[in-house]
Amino acid sequence: MNALGNHILAEISSCNSDTLSNLNKVREIMTQAAIYANAEIRESVFHKFYPHGVSGVVVIAESHLAIHTWPELGYAAIDIYTCGDHTKPWVACEFIANAFESNCIKTTEVERGIADNNGIYSHKVISKKVTSNGVKANAQNKELAMVS
Repeated sequence: MNALGNHILAEISSCNSDTLSNLNKVREIMTQAAIYANAEIRESVFHKFYPHGVSGVVVIAESHLAIHTWPELGYAAIDIYTCGDHTKPWVACEFIANAFESNCIKTTEVERGIADNNGIYSHKVISKKVTSNGVKANAQNKELAMVS
């Protein structure tokens, strides 16, 4: 049973509201996350809502990284979907949580594109995680915890 891709859904809470509302900073964080994940960036689109929030997507050759922020709540919804073996979606997820100074991240990882014997595709939840207080301490690469 081989999956075509991995999909991480992340709820990041207790984030820096100023960063969540800054269009340029959100774009920079999402772009850097794709680079650190070893993804090939194709294009990106970001939009600032008034009075609150930023939405955006970084389209990568391997699929996408997407975000929607609620600065007034200190919350962001993150969606990271990658195909292939060379990308590291968890590196991107941790980088994003650290860059927004999140104190709590809840994730669900889903394997997608699993074919049965009849060519019907489905998905499977493979993990759920909660990391509170000190997401930075759990980063796989301490350098990823900093955005210039």
